[in-house]
Amino acid sequence: MESNKDEALKCLAIAQKHRDTGNFSAARKFTRKSISLFATPEAEKLLESIEAAAAGAGPSSEDAASTNGTNGSTQASSSATQTHPSAAGSKHRNTDTTRAAGKEKREYTVEQLKVVKRVKGCKITDYYEILELKRDCGETEIKKAYRKLALALHPDKNGAPGADEAFKMVSKAFQVLSDPQKRAAFDQHGSDPESRFSGMSSGRSPGFSPAPFTSFEGEMSPEELFNMFFGGGMNGGFGAGPFGGPVFTASFGPGGFSRTRVHVNRRAPPNAQGEQGQARPLFLQLLPLLLLFAFSILSALPSLLSSSTPDPRFAFSQSPRFNVERQTDNMGIRYHVNGPEFFNHPKIAADLAGGSVRRGSALARFESHVEHAYTQDRYAECQRGMNERERRKEAEIGFFGVGTDWEKVKRIEAEKIESCEELRRLGVLG
Repeated sequence: MESNKDEALKCLAIAQKHRDTGNFSAARKFTRKSISLFATPEAEKLLESIEAAAAGAGPSSEDAASTNGTNGSTQASSSATQTHPSAAGSKHRNTDTTRAAGKEKREYTVEQLKVVKRVKGCKITDYYEILELKRDCGETEIKKAYRKLALALHPDKNGAPGADEAFKMVSKAFQVLSDPQKRAAFDQHGSDPESRFSGMSSGRSPGFSPAPFTSFEGEMSPEELFNMFFGGGMNGGFGAGPFGGPVFTASFGPGGFSRTRVHVNRRAPPNAQGEQGQARPLFLQLLPLLLLFAFSILSALPSLLSSSTPDPRFAFSQSPRFNVERQTDNMGIRYHVNGPEFFNHPKIAADLAGGSVRRGSALARFESHVEHAYTQDRYAECQRGMNERERRKEAEIGFFGVGTDWEKVKRIEAEKIESCEELRRLGVLG
């Protein structure tokens, strides 16, 4: 978010000029853009002053500043009806676009704004931090975290600036962590797994011919994911209209949320045709699904035929499941494993019988993975601590540094961050 700070300050300066000239609609627009790029106390105060000034100026001055179109286009847009999906289904509401441009204010609470700021303060690919989860969390914890944040950040319930972007970040994090393959790729590389497999995540598969009656969509939008998770919109089955409407399947299982939708644009053949005439279009409609099923089976064959044993699972905190404490031979990092799973592992058990950790052995590779995961967690915590300290310092200095308590600023700069100190102790940071 630090990279957007300069743009946010430019937007804030433009908003102040519009406020001084009485164009409260444009001032409000640039102030909200500044907050979405990089939230500052000055931008929040300026937005409050604009709202107060717009309320005191009355509707005439703001309408004069914001209306540039013809009367016909204004009347047409003011009677528009918008449809917005929600967890309970789809509901209609009439929205006057001229009022939405300058007079209506989306309401939100201090707690809702705090949730938005916390999520947007995270790195866009730091999915565990976005959902406030540990790296060894389970599927149930991921679902609970998403349910809590999705309800708090949904645009229908949270009108705080930046709530839409935060809602999208939460949805993206859930889609990655709820899919074991994507989560494993993310844990290994620390970046968006779909960026490396973009050819498989959406669009037409290379095996499909560009037929004129079908199109495929692979990735769900945040709204579709929300409706699916909370029981609205999709029902997880097949649905098709009598004239070739959309046909789709949706499921949630060990592979996370997945969906395949086929849009059929041709009309069904008339009943006057014979059974032989109807069999060909039906086969063509089912052919993409059959090819997709065959492709899925072929993709799963390597993992089904693989005979390698996965490494034991581990955690950095003791629990009934991870009940045996161990320490890595290189850095001396303490971790916990499940006793039967660890000691019955064929390769690790053989290394333990040797009495020492040999270089290149399965146990050495496993402990190297443990140390890597531990240092990555500490590094992420160190970065969050440094960012939080920097935000507190900037908030104390203010916009121009007038009236700043510089002694307090020095104390903030001198504060030690525990995770950073731990990395220095391990020799990871200089």
